[in-house]
Amino acid sequence: MSVIHPTAIIEDGAVLGSDVEIGPYCCIGPKVVLGNGVVLKSHVVIDGDTTIGDGVRIFPFASIGQIPQDLKYAGEPGRLEVGANTTIREYATMHIGTEGGGLLTRVGDNCLVMGAAHVAHDCHIGNNVILAQGVLLGGHVKIDDFAILGGGAAVHQFVRIGAHAMIGGMSAVERDVIPYGSVTGERAVLGGINLVGMKRRGYGREDIHAVRNAWPKLFADDAMTLQQRVEQVASEYEGLAAVSEIIDFMRTDTSRAFCQPKSGS
Repeated sequence: MSVIHPTAIIEDGAVLGSDVEIGPYCCIGPKVVLGNGVVLKSHVVIDGDTTIGDGVRIFPFASIGQIPQDLKYAGEPGRLEVGANTTIREYATMHIGTEGGGLLTRVGDNCLVMGAAHVAHDCHIGNNVILAQGVLLGGHVKIDDFAILGGGAAVHQFVRIGAHAMIGGMSAVERDVIPYGSVTGERAVLGGINLVGMKRRGYGREDIHAVRNAWPKLFADDAMTLQQRVEQVASEYEGLAAVSEIIDFMRTDTSRAFCQPKSGS
């Protein structure tokens, strides 16, 4: 049975699933769809063409589905989708998509978006991603499954972060981060591989050793081009899924350079 506080404002047209809980002073816009079992603690504002998946929990003062902070936005019908069982903590913000990004911002299933984190227009966040306190994502950022971004990290628009990557707290990420990469720094550099994350996800010894040995070859300081090194590593580690994931990521068209090791390291 749903429980809706009498001070909540739910506009005509909003669709509520079964067993939702809507706390004091929440405001739900006319195009919002809430899945089954959604919990809005209090003072939550959800607007725009926004779909919230089953089992999502949203904490006080989060602002979800507002128009983007993009001067090019001209009122086009952008959308926001939040996947099942995701948790959104206090003061977090998420904006709808724009025409320049396919009109869709999406956050996947089982994510944790901590307090004051910002998901800008046209971001695409995979499943099981953690955005720690105060993480800031520029527009069009793409984050793949199981990535973790530490507190206060800021990601430049159009940057891609690969699966299982680890972004250190307070890092400024201006370039694409390969899957399994571990980066940190005021201008983030690739410091190694997220071995702890790989072990937690159940990767075997062969995959872990392959990734550990392959990534330095991709960014070696030699006469080869990056593309040549990518193809060489692809051939050398053919059939190893974890390395293939990195190779596929690096072969994908991108507007950003790759985050690389510090020069001379």
